[in-house]
Amino acid sequence: MKENYDLKCEDILHNLEGKKRLLLHSCCAPCSSYVISYLSSYFDITILYYNPNIYPYSEYLKRKNEQIRLIKEIDKVNKVEIIDCDYDNDLYEKQIKGLESEPERGKRCEVCYYLRMEKTASKAKEMGFDYFGTTLSVSPYKNSVLINEIGKKLATKYDINWLYSDFKKRDGYKKSISLSHKYNLYRQNYCGCIYSKQNRLLDITNNKVSRYDNSN
Repeated sequence: MKENYDLKCEDILHNLEGKKRLLLHSCCAPCSSYVISYLSSYFDITILYYNPNIYPYSEYLKRKNEQIRLIKEIDKVNKVEIIDCDYDNDLYEKQIKGLESEPERGKRCEVCYYLRMEKTASKAKEMGFDYFGTTLSVSPYKNSVLINEIGKKLATKYDINWLYSDFKKRDGYKKSISLSHKYNLYRQNYCGCIYSKQNRLLDITNNKVSRYDNSN
């Protein structure tokens, strides 16, 4: 039977004793908007902005600055802070070498998820957080089963609690779009890496509507 990660998340949240600290990997401000608003009632949240996959550097900076602005402006119950990691696209390229031609949601994306989530788990353990998590599952284009399987493995490896999630449930993705409009967030039109950017340009050339069309 397929696990219901949304219910597993709710079970964790409703059984917390006292305020806990969560290190939350964020892929971008729009995706994090709903997740922050949802989880800030339960945790003191620190956003880990670690996304070495994003290309080019100017795009990385644009997305990072939107994340910083959102944290300052978003309505929240408890404290929300950010850890700004270094940009290391060379590391990403090294990790996915040989997988450049993989389709999106394929093996290249799996390696990318693992790279960013492992950084989060190790940092959470190092800094004494109670839980680690990611905003990735809010997107309908991300594999929540794979994300939670990786999270579970990393929780065991680093001896740190994983916050199971499927944030797209309960209209989470639709709410993230609404919050993006509310805070006038920049919503990118490709996932992040150079390969998704190339696919987006190919869709435009072929007059196809990209699944990352964020005009909605």
